[in-house]
Amino acid sequence: MLELYHGFTSVCAQKARLTLAEKGLEWESHVMALNGDQLDPAYLKLNPNGVVPTLIHDGNVIVESTVIMHYLDDTFPTPPLMPRHPLDRARAHMFTKLMDEYIHAACIVFTFATANRGPLASLSKEQRDAQLARAPLQRHSEYKRAGVEEGLNSPMGKEATKSFEKLLKWIQESSGRGPWLAGPDFSLADIAATPYIVRLEMLKLSRM
Repeated sequence: MLELYHGFTSVCAQKARLTLAEKGLEWESHVMALNGDQLDPAYLKLNPNGVVPTLIHDGNVIVESTVIMHYLDDTFPTPPLMPRHPLDRARAHMFTKLMDEYIHAACIVFTFATANRGPLASLSKEQRDAQLARAPLQRHSEYKRAGVEEGLNSPMGKEATKSFEKLLKWIQESSGRGPWLAGPDFSLADIAATPYIVRLEMLKLSRM
């Protein structure tokens, strides 16, 4: 039995849901309200980082969206979502690594500098600090703080822009190697990148 704890707006949860959909798997949904459900003590026992998604497979807990994607691909190999050719596989890993190490942080800054800015910006600095201090992953809180307090022109905002420009350049360059990001077949690279490109469109930042 597969269960997924997720939030509708979470880019990482979207990666897990896309993988489940591509595999044609049935799963039980546990929707989290991301304004506090993820910090509930019961959920923190499953995922001490207090983030989504969390996958449970036959009682076994798997966290981190990229790990979940690869776990599902290894456990349910049809259809395969990693390329067969070693070079294409390497490219797929390069894309997922880029998402994890650079693009996710950039996405948080962009989101909290624009669409999600209002709720935190309306708080006093003391209230905002107290709310952000609740999150187990404090680096995420710092990305949110930079977005809310300093906006897109902050040092973090400028770094976020550079990260997304790098992603868009990689996507453009990959188009000459095949119809998909890592070669001739749809793969986890495409799943990893899609939610972030959609988020740019939603934030009206796609013309950077």
